[in-house]
Amino acid sequence: MSTNRAFRVAATGARVLTGTVVAAACVVGVVVAIASPWPTVAHEPAQAQVTPLPGDTVLVCNGDFRAIGRNPSASLEMVSAATPKLTVDGSSGRPESDALPAKDLADGGSAQRLVGVVEGREAPRIGATESIALDEDDLFGLAAAPCRPASIESWLVGGTVETGTEDLIVLTNPGVVPSTVTLGLYGSVRASSTVIVPAESQVALPLTSIAAGSDYPVVKVTATGSPVRAVLQSSLTRTLDPAGVDLQDAVAAPQKHPVLPGIRVFENDGDNSDMAVVRLLSPGADAQAVVTLSEVGSSATAAELTVPLAADEPTELSLSTLPPGEYMARIESDAPVLSAVRQQDGEGPETDFAWVLPAPDVEDEVYVAVPAGPAPRLVFVNSEESDASVKVQPVGGGDPIEVTVPAGSSTTVTVKSRTVYSMTTSGPIHASVTMTASGALAVWPVWPAVGAQQSITVYP
Repeated sequence: MSTNRAFRVAATGARVLTGTVVAAACVVGVVVAIASPWPTVAHEPAQAQVTPLPGDTVLVCNGDFRAIGRNPSASLEMVSAATPKLTVDGSSGRPESDALPAKDLADGGSAQRLVGVVEGREAPRIGATESIALDEDDLFGLAAAPCRPASIESWLVGGTVETGTEDLIVLTNPGVVPSTVTLGLYGSVRASSTVIVPAESQVALPLTSIAAGSDYPVVKVTATGSPVRAVLQSSLTRTLDPAGVDLQDAVAAPQKHPVLPGIRVFENDGDNSDMAVVRLLSPGADAQAVVTLSEVGSSATAAELTVPLAADEPTELSLSTLPPGEYMARIESDAPVLSAVRQQDGEGPETDFAWVLPAPDVEDEVYVAVPAGPAPRLVFVNSEESDASVKVQPVGGGDPIEVTVPAGSSTTVTVKSRTVYSMTTSGPIHASVTMTASGALAVWPVWPAVGAQQSITVYP
């Protein structure tokens, strides 16, 4: 082979080798580039934490207690049986008040709308509760309920359509536009109904209009157009004698771990099966609930009930095995449940009953109004693992009441009627107000303060 040809072969081989190396490098580079993250250009949006300006604090009271059936020629006609006594005060003084007419009352009547005008960036706290003591031929007992905000959705748990009962769904619209309210019935009968509540007014309808023939009816109240305040007014007659009245507040939603303070079991010579009962409903899902009852002032278990719940089917269980005394209940469920306990102080005439509802956690300062009524007390339940202190101070001036609630236990303090208190705690507390005397029972939860504003993220 000539020298020139040998040189050309060598040069060609070198070029092929170089090309192979370069190609291999390119392949490796592409593979690495695919496997490696690509550079990105990111722009973080401008944002700011802003606390909205609070609005005015608006509470709605229940107004006149209604009587039905007093006119023989118009059996469904409603009239005012009594006007309640209102106890109210606020952190900025007594709030403004105006009347919301009950246009379906034959003799007229109204409910009060209370407005605390916001000052600066703080909504005023308001404590307001009504009470009514009745001693009529057809109505007897004590009924009390706090004034509360209107809601888009709420539940009425303690209804009944048994013979001798007269339950009324009372709907109050404090807004300036009409509200379309859908009433969805849960029970052995399923039904729904729609009612229009005009702006700034109150209407009522018998529970039997949607729940006739239903066992343990529970009603879901859904409002569109304007939120409404829903209350269940109840009265009981045994034979021809009145045997109790009650105002049952609405609850906001089902809960997995409700706590019910202020349950009382009374001594009774006859059948105790109806003296105290617990009602439960699991909307939308099967569930198993465990109801644990403890005496007030003790963390020991007095009774424990395991209750299987079928979806959308309310059930009741008697607490007749409990000895007379005062109790609190904790419920643990694997699905959110609605719960309430009914207590009755006797079987004959001139007795009374009351429904006990779950009390939410209260951590911030809250105003609690104690209306006219017998032997008022505050019941505190501490579900936490450490002790909590509670301070109750009369808003108008007076000596404070301070108490320690042991972890996992409960306690009570005596308070004065016709007084508004400021309540502060060192940790989450469940609380209820109770009033108890012969033929006079009332229980209602202490609700968190209205109008607290949380920070939100704003993206300009």
